[in-house]
Amino acid sequence: MGARKNGFYPVMLLTLIVFISIVALTLTNAVTKDKIELAKKDEIAEMLITLFPKMEGFTYDEKSDLYIPLAEQQPLGYAFMAEKSGYGGAISILVGLEPDTTLRGIRIISQQETPGLGSRIAESFFLQQFPGLAVDDVELTRKGGEVDAITGATISSSAVVEGVRKAILDKLNQLRRET
Repeated sequence: MGARKNGFYPVMLLTLIVFISIVALTLTNAVTKDKIELAKKDEIAEMLITLFPKMEGFTYDEKSDLYIPLAEQQPLGYAFMAEKSGYGGAISILVGLEPDTTLRGIRIISQQETPGLGSRIAESFFLQQFPGLAVDDVELTRKGGEVDAITGATISSSAVVEGVRKAILDKLNQLRRET
């Protein structure tokens, strides 16, 4: 019976430690959740301004998952997230469209591509190929499009192009269904 009693205390101690840890994590989440959301909103606002320099503010439509940059309370276009797996993992992209659905530009939010090769998808020489393109032109030049792949990083380049093209087509279909 003494062995059972001795085994009880370590289990109770471990249970108490787990309980305290859960409470601490829950409280930490409650305290930091709003700060994290605000930081994310500020980060997106900074990226939106690079795509829409005349932007004075933006709204977010949860239903359609669209950011709508505004100037003088008028929409300047639309922005939304695209994601595609590249060579090193997921690539997250912010896509900006003009009201006429011409591509305004893209910004790479996150990527884990090979440094010095695939990671060059976030450099301006690659990103500058996208503004002004129609959705049909968002394709690598070897496939008849207007975007040159990065030498040695075809998988990463293809992932960005395919992710952007698919996201645009999906959003345009969604917007047409909603109107």
